[in-house]
Amino acid sequence: MQTVLITGGTGLIGKELTKKLLEKGYKVIILTRKLPQNSAVLESNVSYAIWDIKKQTIDVAAMQKADHIIHLAGAGVVDKKWTAAYKKEIQDSRTKSSELLITTLKNNANKIKTIVSASAIGWYGPDAVPVKAFIETDKADTSFLGETCRLWEERITPVEQLGKRLVILRTGIVLSGEGGALAEFKKPLQYGVASILGNGKQVVSWLHIDDLCRLYIEAIENEQVRGIYNAVSPTPVTNATLTLTLAREMRGKFYIAAHVPKFVLQIMLGERSIEVLKSATVSSKKIQQAGFSFLYPTIESALRELVKK
Repeated sequence: MQTVLITGGTGLIGKELTKKLLEKGYKVIILTRKLPQNSAVLESNVSYAIWDIKKQTIDVAAMQKADHIIHLAGAGVVDKKWTAAYKKEIQDSRTKSSELLITTLKNNANKIKTIVSASAIGWYGPDAVPVKAFIETDKADTSFLGETCRLWEERITPVEQLGKRLVILRTGIVLSGEGGALAEFKKPLQYGVASILGNGKQVVSWLHIDDLCRLYIEAIENEQVRGIYNAVSPTPVTNATLTLTLAREMRGKFYIAAHVPKFVLQIMLGERSIEVLKSATVSSKKIQQAGFSFLYPTIESALRELVKK
């Protein structure tokens, strides 16, 4: 039975991934700032260990038990207003956590074979005209998120010099029935309104959470997988298509489509509105050529399954 150490394991993706790993017979250690008090969250084959990114401390013994690391840790990008302080937190939570992992691996005996690190399609800028889907060799955008992703990936890359196999997954918009982006799309639909953001033509490169979890497990189990891969479905869609498909799944014909003007989003979200309105068409070809096949390749199949839950 192999053991996977997860950073950021208490978040949306981490919880679902833990479930999937347990189903496949793995043991899971979750690195957290605070041990859970509620005994209901404790289950066999899951344990918790303490780390503190700011103090650069970690439970070394926990890391020494693990065969693989899945590195998800990072402050939520859309959770708070992008003040200078929160932007620093977004970057530091990713870069300093990576540095802590590398230092610990470097200075202590361990049996870690694989590190799978999250990144994001924020690496890429807005679509050019004519549109050409972004691929893994494209340069990082110079925007805040582009620079954040560049630093994020740069800081974890030295694990390769320690003889570890590194996989980086640049993740698109993750669709889950338990929260995240889809919950925000659903809110106005509870009142029968399909809220299309801006003109709705911006392309959303998305992924069903089950496929993302399967990708992480594939990255652990398939030793041929190495380097950077886009974690997006094969069929990006416009914001309008996503919104209206969700509306039909949730409400049938009983909804009204309404556009939320760009200036309203700018007032509500500030600088974050740039990302909401950005069109980014990202290619999944590389991971498919590595042999991965998607359970939910289309937005219709993904939303049908998620709304059903």
